[in-house]
Amino acid sequence: MKSLFYIVCSVLLAGCSANNDIIKNPYLPNYEFDTGTLINTNLPQFNQLKFPGNYVILDKPYGINGFVLYYAGGSNYNAFEITDPNHALSSCSTLSVEGIIATCDCDDGNSYDILNGVKREGTTGNYPLIRYHVEVQGSIIRVYNN
Repeated sequence: MKSLFYIVCSVLLAGCSANNDIIKNPYLPNYEFDTGTLINTNLPQFNQLKFPGNYVILDKPYGINGFVLYYAGGSNYNAFEITDPNHALSSCSTLSVEGIIATCDCDDGNSYDILNGVKREGTTGNYPLIRYHVEVQGSIIRVYNN
């Protein structure tokens, strides 16, 4: 009985890998960056991040084409790459953000929700927006991908 328990545990552990949940996007490279202490909500350019429903966009070198940082309220900040994850990199694959919707400038008009990164109805392709890590310490919001 004891050996059966070890066999079952071994099989379960072998099937659990931290990398099983990671889906590699063939269109977009994985760029490492870290904003460090750049985003400080006490500064005028980031002050709107104190109020729910607001966002800021930081361009390169943060991410591929930059990222959008959205404040949903409480301690909920979301940071997503502003490059369409369902296109190869091109001049039109940068997303434009209006409200909570990020829309591709290519002819297909793919669009995504910046609250959760999910593609909206009518969007072609299989990939959601690339999410970046967010840490909040007081007035400093650190966004990173490394």
